[in-house]
Amino acid sequence: SSGDEALRDKRARILSRGLPKQKPIEGVKQVVVVASGKGGVGKSTTADILTITFLFLTQTKEVGLLDADIYGPSIPKMMNLKGNPELTPKNLMRPLKNYGIACMSMGFLIEETAPVVWRGLMVMSAVEKLLRQVDWGQLDYLVIDMPPGTGDVQLSVSQNIPIAGAVIVSTPQDVALLDARKGAEMFRKVHVPVLGLVQNMSVFQCPKCKHETHIFGADGVRDLAKTLGLDILGDIPLHVNIRETCDSGQPVVISQPQSDAAKAYLKIAMEIVRRLPVAPA
Repeated sequence: SSGDEALRDKRARILSRGLPKQKPIEGVKQVVVVASGKGGVGKSTTADILTITFLFLTQTKEVGLLDADIYGPSIPKMMNLKGNPELTPKNLMRPLKNYGIACMSMGFLIEETAPVVWRGLMVMSAVEKLLRQVDWGQLDYLVIDMPPGTGDVQLSVSQNIPIAGAVIVSTPQDVALLDARKGAEMFRKVHVPVLGLVQNMSVFQCPKCKHETHIFGADGVRDLAKTLGLDILGDIPLHVNIRETCDSGQPVVISQPQSDAAKAYLKIAMEIVRRLPVAPA
């Protein structure tokens, strides 16, 4: 019928437009996203600590951290930052800084206890502002802490800015691995290279008897990596010091740099930097 033909023509016109053209973030050379399919696997903790570790590894580089979790921003607390960003003469937000890291988060724009009760379009608008209306200066690396899942935010970020690579964080638990696999497959579909997987909370060592227990299972992320044809970037133990230091805003790589946990993050950061393509001059 004529109605069906009109619908087909409209669909063809929409498809012919293709995906939005990726536009780099001004002043940012390379973007690395840290993601997980499931919440509660330590993704934000990993993103926070790895960003600081990047700075330690590349002392001549400038590094930034963007908290893209609109509903549950956690970077302000982990980075021990409070306050509202100042505006430049061009009406761009200036990131807050600590430990030499430029940070931006929805947590700087709302009250700490205020819930974000927004629909999808408002969330997408907020993400766009965090990406495009921030004066990042000149950054060699911008790490984006993605929200859990494979929804609008992940798709929008992946399609609108060039991403050097994605890091998938998961615990060895089966229910977490199911969602981690979806996260990795999503990035592949939008042509974002997956640098590898991080196995978080891999083992717990009793502080008294030193007995090791695999609370969430053993080597589940390693098995998933083999299935997907990806590499394991490293293992992070389940340790109370990691939680305590992040809650206090003094991540373990700063407060306890010689600890086993800090060394585990350092190893992973080295692997990520090694796998990144050469940044543009």
